[in-house]
Amino acid sequence: MALQPDEFYDHAVAAADSARRLPLARMTGWEISPFEPDGLRVAPLRPPVLPEPARHGEDPSDCNDCRNRDEGIWFDDHWRLAQITGVGVPLVLMLYPRDHYDMADLPDELAAELGLLNTRIVRHMQALPHVSRAHVYRIGDGAAHLHIWFFARPEGQAQLYGSWLVVWDDLLPEYPADVAEADAAIVADALVASYGGRRSATSEPPADPGRLDQTAMTH
Repeated sequence: MALQPDEFYDHAVAAADSARRLPLARMTGWEISPFEPDGLRVAPLRPPVLPEPARHGEDPSDCNDCRNRDEGIWFDDHWRLAQITGVGVPLVLMLYPRDHYDMADLPDELAAELGLLNTRIVRHMQALPHVSRAHVYRIGDGAAHLHIWFFARPEGQAQLYGSWLVVWDDLLPEYPADVAEADAAIVADALVASYGGRRSATSEPPADPGRLDQTAMTH
């Protein structure tokens, strides 16, 4: 049986000091850590709060992501891709279903589309000059509407490897906005070419030249 919330808390506090502070994570000793262990301390562990606070958008009628279903840099009938601005790494994109779903609620058809979209977005981000890796994150504690993060790690910055990248992003100065916007457009155009969809929420997708040729031959 999994530990109940109070049992989990008691189990964790047993490893803490008198102020309920756990030891520093091993991650703070990694060479990719943005922090030096000296002077760091862990925040006191707070007791569980039940029931948990509602996430934003638990009620679809109050969901900003649903209201923003036509905002972004790439669209198809089921998905939209948006650029997150004001970040420190070269590019951060976010993929949303246009209708109100969380990860566990996705119909199988959309789940299959999500897998392919994740692959294509990563591929196109990693094709950008001076981007070595695209990291993919799904967390979901803040909002009930599914949102998938894509973070581009800059080439050559070995200290920004791995799981600390999102923290480094928050520490770095803002990346030049015009460069990030141009790179976001490159990814969106590549996604149209490789997967389909369109750059506008309302415009029709471009015609398939092969289909046009076939139509001309049969009429």
